[in-house]
Amino acid sequence: MLISKLRIGVTMRILQAEGYDEPRDALASVWASFLNTALPEAIWMPLPNIGRDSIKAYCEQWGINRLILSGGEDFGVSPMRDETEHQLLVWAAEHKIPVLGVCRGMQMMAAHKGVSLKLVDGHVRKRHTLQGSLTHEVNSYHRYSLTECPQDFVVTAQAEDGEIESIKHSALQWEGWMWHPERETPFNPIDIDRLKALFK
Repeated sequence: MLISKLRIGVTMRILQAEGYDEPRDALASVWASFLNTALPEAIWMPLPNIGRDSIKAYCEQWGINRLILSGGEDFGVSPMRDETEHQLLVWAAEHKIPVLGVCRGMQMMAAHKGVSLKLVDGHVRKRHTLQGSLTHEVNSYHRYSLTECPQDFVVTAQAEDGEIESIKHSALQWEGWMWHPERETPFNPIDIDRLKALFK
């Protein structure tokens, strides 16, 4: 049996299960459909929120060589998730691992570089046509936006109101998208092609 060279780790949100006094890591099930469609040859697994001291060893143990910082929760709501994803970005930079940040994941990339976030109107359960090097229509589910482009990144798309919708690192294979490619029905071929190019 061939072992895939693509081994993707996907971060998870932290939820409080109703009726239980315990936090739980969770990942929307549609991610399985999206990744199996976009990268059928890849092996992927959800990454637990285990903090900055453990996540690097965990990823190395499983041979993770690509990362997706998924959406869900506002940045700052779950300190353990923030710590885990911050350390993942440190590790990814050290080893030049390609990273896609989706919605909150892009916000995490910005916060990792010291950029603050701001509340915005008109970006929850809306659709936007991107302006810039990307021009397709995307979904939008976020309450916060970046105040500026992070250092070492360039803006690749904005919404009609000028808010930053997509960024790309100038040296690393890192991109941030404020939309959710996994929530499109059907999945957008543009998003699939861009993910394939990023994770090649």
